[in-house]
Amino acid sequence: MPTKGAVPMSTQTEPKLVTQIDFARAGQITPQMKEVAEREHRDPEYIRERVADGRIAIPANIVHIKKGMRAFGVGEGLSTKVNVNLGISGDKADAAEEWKKVKIAEDFGADAIMDLSNSGKTRQFRQQLIDETPLMVGTVPMYDAIGYMEKPLVKLTKDDLFEVVRAHAEDGVDFMTIHCGINKSVTKTFKETGRLMNIVSRGGSLLFGWMEVTGNENPFYEFYDELLEICHEYDVTISLGDSCRPGCLYDSNDATETAEMIELGKLCKRAWAAGVQVMVEGPGHMALDEIAANMKLQKRLCHNAPFYVLGPLVTDIGVGYDHITAAIGGAISASSGADFLCYVTPAEHLCLPNAQDVLDGLMATKIAAHAADIAKKVPHARDMDDKMGQARRKLDWDAMWECALDPVTGKKRYEESPAATEGTCTMCGKMCAVRTVNKIFEGTTIDLGMED
Repeated sequence: MPTKGAVPMSTQTEPKLVTQIDFARAGQITPQMKEVAEREHRDPEYIRERVADGRIAIPANIVHIKKGMRAFGVGEGLSTKVNVNLGISGDKADAAEEWKKVKIAEDFGADAIMDLSNSGKTRQFRQQLIDETPLMVGTVPMYDAIGYMEKPLVKLTKDDLFEVVRAHAEDGVDFMTIHCGINKSVTKTFKETGRLMNIVSRGGSLLFGWMEVTGNENPFYEFYDELLEICHEYDVTISLGDSCRPGCLYDSNDATETAEMIELGKLCKRAWAAGVQVMVEGPGHMALDEIAANMKLQKRLCHNAPFYVLGPLVTDIGVGYDHITAAIGGAISASSGADFLCYVTPAEHLCLPNAQDVLDGLMATKIAAHAADIAKKVPHARDMDDKMGQARRKLDWDAMWECALDPVTGKKRYEESPAATEGTCTMCGKMCAVRTVNKIFEGTTIDLGMED
């Protein structure tokens, strides 16, 4: 006999599976999980298990999936992903230039594009980007709020902010950076302990200003459950923004950064409980010897959620070359556990990057990510390096271009400086060590005198 008041089995409704984490917990492998598994040389069940417990995220808005996006996995045991930032600035609103940057991101191997447009009506650019790119698309709704709502910052309400989040979700954004962790408790720590560079996160500073002027709690923290409902409806991965990331070496691993990280760990669990995928964002600026410990601490406090970092930059004085300072830190952070690197360009701290800056920043970050993948023993990460070694041994330049992360630049530089001796380059010419040893093994006697 059924229990009194129980709903008959035939009329019970099963919970609706929407997000990748919903399907993973139900034991179902989605097409996106299969795609990630194939690309990463992993078993689909390996992917499903880690999506289910939050160690892997597959940022793939259901709207963007219908438009033909590729699925990318971010997290444990996977290749390190790379993001390119772009977007229309109030001081330099040139959509055509931004589309050049999109093309570079797609052609040179970025995994994600973050549209950080913050001027005027940005929705058309965002929608077109989602329509056209197969890469993951991320945004920071807080950047868009003032222009979208046509209100000054301090006049924005909680409902205004959530309306912008919903608009981004409806458009198909795959992951959103939302600064949920900067609550009154964290700001109290910040004001009590002080910092050299204060708050350098743009979104974090806007929310801090809003909180200070209105006296209210951060609405993304106070109404977090409502935010999660929007994210779940479209399978938007929430990228928990680090409002208090260090903006200089002096502030790294301080009380304010750590206080926020503790809050982000709590928010991870609440998101997973709501069936929402999560990434956590990290530093920033940090000395070389502090990076590995910071990565491990974040993984511990945030329960092994995928970690998305900006570098970190390992010195504060590399102005004009910060793609290099960030690549050094990125290689260390990714080899120590970070899963996703946001590129930094030579224009960092100086100006809006141009198309060449985007290429330089992307390639520096791709190199850092790849170096880390080799160190982490990601499956098949070193295959192309070994092929490059074979191509160089044979002095097979066409094969070298096929192995290069940026074949265009490499080939261009080589052809601009032709060598007199076939098969060599102008660095060594006829004294090329590879050529010399090849000829010896071929039984050819060579004379490197003036007449050779």
